[in-house]
Amino acid sequence: MSSEPAAVEVKILDKEFMIACPPEEKAGLIEAADYLSSKMREIRSSGKVIGTDRIAIMAALNITHEMLQNRSIDNPNNEKTLERIQKISQQIDLFMDEVE
Repeated sequence: MSSEPAAVEVKILDKEFMIACPPEEKAGLIEAADYLSSKMREIRSSGKVIGTDRIAIMAALNITHEMLQNRSIDNPNNEKTLERIQKISQQIDLFMDEVE
């Protein structure tokens, strides 16, 4: 039985976002946002990509690449990894909507 979504505040690349999610997924959402933010910080600190939207796209591509590499490996945690990546992808979509 799913609970009603609650607003969760996450911080991605020094910007705060309120995102609705079921209470049982709050920890996963925060972890996904932290992971996305760390990937975006890595890209920003390289100095090769300028602009938040471009940084977000590069982070999405890098995370997707990681997912595809993990998918091809016989990994007993593959299902959990895919779920985590899907959540991260959703967060990227939400972030991109905010940026636009």
